Amino acid sequence: MTRKKAVSIWASLLLSNLTVTEAEALTLYIVRHGKTMLNMTDRVQGWSDAVLTPEGEQTVRAAGRGLAPLQFQAAYSSDSGRAMQTARLILAENPLSSDLPLSIDPRLREFGFGTYEGALNHVMWTDIAADQGRSLQDFLQNMDPKGFANSVAKLDARQAATQGNWPAETYEQITVRLSAGLAEIERREEARGSQNVLIVSHGLSIIALLDTLFPGFKPPEGGLRNASVTIVTVHDGVHKLEAVNDLSFVEAGK
Repeated sequence: MTRKKAVSIWASLLLSNLTVTEAEALTLYIVRHGKTMLNMTDRVQGWSDAVLTPEGEQTVRAAGRGLAPLQFQAAYSSDSGRAMQTARLILAENPLSSDLPLSIDPRLREFGFGTYEGALNHVMWTDIAADQGRSLQDFLQNMDPKGFANSVAKLDARQAATQGNWPAETYEQITVRLSAGLAEIERREEARGSQNVLIVSHGLSIIALLDTLFPGFKPPEGGLRNASVTIVTVHDGVHKLEAVNDLSFVEAGK
């Protein structure tokens, strides 16, 4: 089967799965950035940044090809380099949207971890588990974004090195900025009559958004995968979660 024919079949499948209501809705394709150099070294990566690895670029390009049947009317990313790089690679693989300008919004950033930025994840996770009086295994298996962020903010406030640095964010600070950013995107794109909008953000931030939009949401075990797609439709002010941590677009684009 040729790649062109495969994409055509994938487009037909996408369209056939849409109901009339969903076709009229604003559909948000929320993508986690590709794998980075700091992901590979298992280090904390919030407001600090790293470029995508070669494998990360390839996976994102595959996701872009999988999403190619869709025409995006707008594209947004956080102001982190890894998110902007991911968004531009996806758009470059989409002949219907390759000339679309990328809008940058710092409110779509990952959690800010203060003095833990660049540290080994294991160090931060161990400190959080101890702060919460839990075993590391229990923390990792039952992580909730609110407790995660608030523990980091409390621990970071005790670190003398915080002075002069951006402090770690509380969960309220994180969700307020994320919700405001998403609400503005929705208002703008609904007013424009947009149907499909690409948003590139970060693993924990996407989970926090879903936690805010859908009470009782349970994060997937192990968190969101790099280049995974989460799909949310918005119709008459009602949000519907269509897919979470979806790697089928990556598979379709390989």
